[in-house]
Amino acid sequence: MSDSWKLTLPCTRAEAEAIDASDDLGDAIPGDAVLMTTEEIEDDVESWRLDAYFEHEPAAETIAAVRALVPSAAGAAIAVERLGDADWVTMSQAGLEPLSVGRFFVHTGAHAGAVPADKRAFLIEASRAFGTGHHETTSGCLAMLDGLADADFANVIDIGTGTGLLAFAAAHLWPGAKVMGTDIDPVSIDVTHENAGLNGVEGIDLVVADGTLDDAIVARAPYDLVIANILAGPLVSMAPEIASISDVGATVVLAGLLETQRAGVVAAYEACGCSLEAVDRRGDWSVLRLRAGAVRFVAEGPFDPKGRDGWALDI
Repeated sequence: MSDSWKLTLPCTRAEAEAIDASDDLGDAIPGDAVLMTTEEIEDDVESWRLDAYFEHEPAAETIAAVRALVPSAAGAAIAVERLGDADWVTMSQAGLEPLSVGRFFVHTGAHAGAVPADKRAFLIEASRAFGTGHHETTSGCLAMLDGLADADFANVIDIGTGTGLLAFAAAHLWPGAKVMGTDIDPVSIDVTHENAGLNGVEGIDLVVADGTLDDAIVARAPYDLVIANILAGPLVSMAPEIASISDVGATVVLAGLLETQRAGVVAAYEACGCSLEAVDRRGDWSVLRLRAGAVRFVAEGPFDPKGRDGWALDI
């Protein structure tokens, strides 16, 4: 096994969130890398850290590409550390402690021996897709789904599935339901397929799609549970189409929005007949539960794709 290396730079919360949410940073950084962001001081927007792990010593152009991700650190010295003969992926995930949320226990391979007997465990490695469960939006969605366990859902869709974690949780809570996971990024669908195999999850249909704009998604509508953990801009843009695939009285769980963006997101869905039922605020982030209207919403005119431009970086 070759030596592994780590680059470390300070960053802001906004930069960390942009890095965590982006699906295509691999194209921006030469060579394989695992990126991790960490909050250094709780609730301090300026005190975050970016660690970039590499299997080989990073070249100057690679170091420059990492630095470009965090403009706020332009004047800071970059720490370059040789880690020696080590599994660089495992080391990069060492800080991802297991997460226990309701009935669920989310962990990486480094903590496989810590699984409680009374939890449904999901092995989700930090990898090429967003959604290990450790971000407030994903853990908040897990908690929201866990709180709905006594409900009866038959047709579920997880839009922006990332690693598949929320779709897996839905399949566990409602084993008789049809579950579909979608994502705009084909890599995320590949990762979800891999994770389903690792976790023994069967029967989830996976679709690469821009929002709900896919024949397979529309053909299965209406859904009685819609989950969309994306970001505020795309959520607002997709409000008419998400409402249009929701059944009468369906439960709609939305996440990926800051508390400061809540009013705009809620207004977009209220305009489509939905009403806000619950908010789970976690730090600066909020998870929303809405109820679709008593009459199924029918969108007028073509869906507007504007706003999807910020799918990866809208914070």
